[in-house]
Amino acid sequence: MPGGPRPPRSYLDRAQSPTAPTAMDLEAMRAAAWHRHGVAALAVEDIADPWLRQAVINEARRRWGPRNGGQRHGR
Repeated sequence: MPGGPRPPRSYLDRAQSPTAPTAMDLEAMRAAAWHRHGVAALAVEDIADPWLRQAVINEARRRWGPRNGGQRHGR
């Protein structure tokens, strides 16, 4: 429940900490987002066609602004 009390803390919490998702986990999450919600999550670096890659970058910048960090490609 949002805003509810937090569960009690325990020294066992460290043993059950979540691990980072693998590449296969991320790909499965992307597929699920597409099938369930119609949302395509694409890594820009994975788009081979330069024209399409730039179109995706331009649309992302238009919607959400420039990226913070990452590669600057000549800037």
